[in-house]
Amino acid sequence: MLTKNITPIMALILIASTAMADEAPMADVSIDTDGDGVYTLSEIQVAFPTISADDFMVLDANGDGVVDMIEAQAGADAGLIPMEEKSTDG
Repeated sequence: MLTKNITPIMALILIASTAMADEAPMADVSIDTDGDGVYTLSEIQVAFPTISADDFMVLDANGDGVVDMIEAQAGADAGLIPMEEKSTDG
């Protein structure tokens, strides 16, 4: 469980978010199925089934209930989101 590491991870995410504010990546349309530019817990879990609700709360650095692209990139950089190719095959 990630709860022991929340404070250091949150600090890393916030630092990375600030540094990347001008370079926000576009949402991956294969994950962002409703096209709103952010990832919900259900969208993340379809693409990355190992990410729990607790993990999602860590990724959602600003606590707004969704993961935007800056938060997603910071999570990937911190190793919270697997970066290998996700498979959409059954």
